Amino acid sequence: MATRDRGLLFKAGPAAYADIRKRGFAAERIGTIAGASGGAKWLVLSQLDRIMVNHLLPKIAGPVHLIGSSIGAWRFACYAQDEPLAAIERFEEAYLSQTYSEKPDTAEITAKTREILDYVIGETGAEQILQHRRCRLHVMTVRCGRMTTSDWPPLLATGLMLAAASNAVSRRSLGLFFSRALFHDTRDMPPFYNAPGFPLHRIPLTTENLSQVVMASGAIPLVLAGVRDIVGAPAGTYRDGGVIDYHLDLPLSEPDQLALFPHFFDQLIPGWFDKRLRYRRHSDHAIDRTILICPSPEFIAGLPNGKVPDRKDFLNFPPAEREKNWRRAVMECRRLADEMLDVIENNRMAALLEPL
Repeated sequence: MATRDRGLLFKAGPAAYADIRKRGFAAERIGTIAGASGGAKWLVLSQLDRIMVNHLLPKIAGPVHLIGSSIGAWRFACYAQDEPLAAIERFEEAYLSQTYSEKPDTAEITAKTREILDYVIGETGAEQILQHRRCRLHVMTVRCGRMTTSDWPPLLATGLMLAAASNAVSRRSLGLFFSRALFHDTRDMPPFYNAPGFPLHRIPLTTENLSQVVMASGAIPLVLAGVRDIVGAPAGTYRDGGVIDYHLDLPLSEPDQLALFPHFFDQLIPGWFDKRLRYRRHSDHAIDRTILICPSPEFIAGLPNGKVPDRKDFLNFPPAEREKNWRRAVMECRRLADEMLDVIENNRMAALLEPL
C-alpha cells in the first residue's frame, strides 16, 4: 500500500525502531499502552480501540500498564473492564450524543461529564478495573498549587496565565503551580513510577477513589470544576493531567519492552501550555522505545471539515451538525481499524515503520 493511500502511520523512537527492524514486532513485548489528553479528538481512535481490546490485548500475557491523562484515562477505564468492547461502545455513544444549554457554565458541563462517567463505569466497573488479570490502570492528574486551586474564574485564569508565561521560559517552572499526581494500580510498579522533572505524588488507585480520579484527569481548567480532596490522596484540588502531561512526556517503557501509543496526530506535545511553543519537544527518554500509531495527514484531510473532532466544535457548530460530523468521522475511522487489524494479523508493522 503506497504511503499516500494509508490511513494509519506507524512511527517509532530510535530504540524501538532498531529493535523492530531487527527482531520484528511481537505483541508479547508490549509493556505499556499510552493515551494522551485531547477531549473529542479521541473519536478518531474509538474504532482503533476496538481492535486493541479485541485483537491485541489478548496476545499480551501481561501485566500491561495503561497510562492515561484526561481522555486517555477515560479510554483505558474502558479497556480494563471485563467487557471492554461494551464499555467503549457506551462511552462513544454517550460522548457523541451529549447536549448542553446554549451557554453552559462549568457546573452544567461538570454535571454532564459525571453522568457520562457513571454510565461508562457502571456499578461494578471500578472493581473490574482493579482486579483485571492483564491490565494495570494508572491515571495522571495534577494537584494544584495555591494560585491554581480555586475554581473562581478570575483567580484561576490569573493563575493559568502566570503558569503559561513561566512555562514559555522553562517547562520545569510549571512545578511552581502544579505537581504531578500519579494514581496507580499497586499490583505492579510501572516504568513511570519515578518520572523525573516535576514534584510527584504517588497515590494508590482504589475502588473508593477511581471515579474521582478519572473525573479529575479530565477536569480541564475553566471548563470543568476541579475535584477536591480525592479519597486517599493529599488534600487539595486535582485537575486535568494534560496540564503537565498533555502527550505524556515521561518514561513509558522498560528497557526490554515496548510502549504502544495510539494517538490523534503524528507529533507529540509535552504539556498543555506547549501547544503554541514550536520549540518545545518531547524528551528523548520518553519516546525511545515508543511506537506511535496515528492517522495520516491525508486521512485527516478527508474527515468532516478536514480535521479531527475537537472541543471547539461545541462552539462552531449547532448541536445537530456537530453530532452529525462526529458520527461521520467515527464511521470514516473504521478504515483505520481495518488497517490495524491487517497489520496485526499479517505481521506488517516492521515493513511500515518510520522513525519518530
